[in-house]
Amino acid sequence: MTSPEPAESRPQTRTQDRTQTRTQGRTAQTATLAEIAREAGVSAPTVSKVLNGRADVAPATRARVEDLLRAHGYRRRRAEATRSPLIDLVFHELESAWAMEVIRGVENVARDAGLSVVLSESAGRLTPGRTWADQVAARRPHGVVLVLSGLDASQRALLTSRSIPFVVMDPAGDPGADVPSIGATNWQGGLAATRHLVELGHRRIGAITGPSQMMCSRARVDGYRAALETAGLPVDPGLIADGDFHHEAGYRRGLELLRRPDRPTAVFAGNDLQALGLYEAARELGLRIPEDLSVVGFDDLPVAPLVGPPLTTVRQPLTEMAEAAAKLVLDLGREGSPAATRVELATSLVVRSSTGEPPAGR
Repeated sequence: MTSPEPAESRPQTRTQDRTQTRTQGRTAQTATLAEIAREAGVSAPTVSKVLNGRADVAPATRARVEDLLRAHGYRRRRAEATRSPLIDLVFHELESAWAMEVIRGVENVARDAGLSVVLSESAGRLTPGRTWADQVAARRPHGVVLVLSGLDASQRALLTSRSIPFVVMDPAGDPGADVPSIGATNWQGGLAATRHLVELGHRRIGAITGPSQMMCSRARVDGYRAALETAGLPVDPGLIADGDFHHEAGYRRGLELLRRPDRPTAVFAGNDLQALGLYEAARELGLRIPEDLSVVGFDDLPVAPLVGPPLTTVRQPLTEMAEAAAKLVLDLGREGSPAATRVELATSLVVRSSTGEPPAGR
């Protein structure tokens, strides 16, 4: 079978123009694919393999064809895309109860839609590797939900060219105005946590932050600072310890804060895992919670009410956020785009037994 003659070499008539309009670009896309094959110096079947995510294409050839596909703005139409009954769920790290709450939310939506969930981890990187993007293109899922992760320009172009929608949940950085995302009111949560401690009478309030490159972490610390400044209290940089949202960071940074001669009487731990690490540090130093030290976490993981004493924390609706992200990615895969593609769900303070008035004399 011979390739169709390029559109620009055929005589153009008004009838042909109307026909091309009615087919919504079908002829133009066919000609573009033939043109891409010629420019790349490959056969049309090779271009088709790249479009379909086949693995039997040399990396250099794949990259050359992908560059040309992007340059020509080629995008397969939704009606032509054959999707697998899957949702891809990508974590930058997959190792905590926090992740389990997210998985539960995506699974709830996938189950109702008759889909399965494929889990991936980017080994701590905030952007998955190129191999992952090729695998997703080959799977052709209904959509991709990225948690605390993002996509680089080439990955976004690859998924877009396959009509694979994606949504970022709790984005690490600013995802951009055109990237659908689901988040929480992290600034308000940090404000509420710190204001609660101020209202109990605490004046030296420490904080153990999350990673500085994560937008949610920065927002929580900004809320902490705003609560102190609003109350007329100084923000002491010495009482702000850099963490990473892991238990070990809560323990190590907690020891540093609590060994200070002017140690804080309360600490906003940034997330529940770090709060539990702080519990361990306090026990090691012989400090009682809340008699000697008040602690507030963030997330309200299932373990929060079960520890001793039960943890005061900011509830982040993780399961609901994950459900919203999965529903949004499925909506984006249907004809017509949803009205809202950037959503923030409300956080709320849950007061338990880990906070109280500061010890007398402090």
